Amino acid sequence: MREIVFDTETTGLDARKGDKLIEIGCVELINRFPTGKTYHQYINPERDVSQGAFDVHGMSWDSLKENPVFADVAAGFIDFVGDDGILVAHNASFDMGFINTELKAVGRPVYSDERVVDTLMLARRKNPAGPNSLDALCSRYGVNNDHRTFHGALLDAELLAKVYLELLGGAQADLGLRADNPEEGLDEDGNAWHPKPREKALPPRLSEADQAAHTAFVATFSAEPIWSKYISIDRDTAKSGRN
Repeated sequence: MREIVFDTETTGLDARKGDKLIEIGCVELINRFPTGKTYHQYINPERDVSQGAFDVHGMSWDSLKENPVFADVAAGFIDFVGDDGILVAHNASFDMGFINTELKAVGRPVYSDERVVDTLMLARRKNPAGPNSLDALCSRYGVNNDHRTFHGALLDAELLAKVYLELLGGAQADLGLRADNPEEGLDEDGNAWHPKPREKALPPRLSEADQAAHTAFVATFSAEPIWSKYISIDRDTAKSGRN
């Protein structure tokens, strides 16, 4: 599975009122693992940057004038996303609103909602009490963002990729235990593969002295411990050779 974690910077807050993209940053994930491939582009918006936006990212039109306009970089962005890339963004409706407005303006197909994952929605479900800004999520999940003095599209995409993996349960590579091809993982008879039971049970992990000490400790309780009913089950399992 290929995902493109991305962020944008803009001249203002509303693409419908003429605000434009000035920066796009993307990070590629394959099977939820960063590949090291990125896309980064500054864009000439052909208009002034609002003061509010400048205060966020620190970029003015004067600093952006020498960059290409979106029509000249659209193909590169589309190629990086590819035909199968899932777009991942924080408050995705904002970023996708700008991306699709710019694509439509240059006669390019827009991206459907089915290809978009909003990490803000994921964060709100996982942390309903909030806060769920990117900075707050970095703090919650131990992602170092000390170098983030201004917003920047590629920097924010890199931080978001780390946060996204934490929101999904932790940053670790796919171990490949599940076959994407339904014909993989079958034995020679065409049946689903299962591990064979042990011919001989593993030896007990506790010595007789350990077991005696545990029994003596449990005997000091005033009531029967809640796990005692499982002891006989564990012993039966060990005898069957399935432990």
